[in-house]
Amino acid sequence: MCTGRLDLSHVLRAFSKGADGVFIGGCHLNECNYITHGNFHALSMVNICRKMMQHIGLNPERLRIEFMSGSEANLFVEGVNDFVKTVKRLGPLGKGEGIDKKGLKSKLEAATSLVPYIRLVERERLRIPVKSKEEYQKFFDSDEFNRLFTTLVVDKLAITQIMSLLRDKPLSTGKIAEALGLTPSEVSRHMNTSSRHGLVRYDVSQKCFALA
Repeated sequence: MCTGRLDLSHVLRAFSKGADGVFIGGCHLNECNYITHGNFHALSMVNICRKMMQHIGLNPERLRIEFMSGSEANLFVEGVNDFVKTVKRLGPLGKGEGIDKKGLKSKLEAATSLVPYIRLVERERLRIPVKSKEEYQKFFDSDEFNRLFTTLVVDKLAITQIMSLLRDKPLSTGKIAEALGLTPSEVSRHMNTSSRHGLVRYDVSQKCFALA
């Protein structure tokens, strides 16, 4: 499969099905057999996914992309062997990060639900025209990308995670903050936004937030 077919949903599905790491092998950049340069798309998706993983508490080292030709079996073997060592060092997905199975499932479901939105954001705001590995790396390491990601994705991801938690039961601000590693003030801000959109309500008797 051409790496131009790579989608965030593929990676998140692999993690949801129990994979402890995902390795992606693609053709050398600027040596694409097609005019689409799909491997640059894959590089973009991997950088965005690694950033999402970081925000939901998963180690981004669990996802790796390497570029090689079909005749470079040695590079493939070296890359996979090194990646296997990394994954073994990190331990099982979730457990290595101190996240229980229920919490891991909730976080991955929240991230997966945002995939259609992130596809749109990537196409409109996070795609750069220059087909150069150096320029891509420079962009994804930049303060500008961090700012855009925070503005466009982080708040939506946090709210989606909160909605996922509230599907199980009503929770207080403190419990939500503890579960997601947020501050109570951040949770309050997200709750105010969600309340204005009719997504949540505050149960005065239980002093908890619940789905509207």
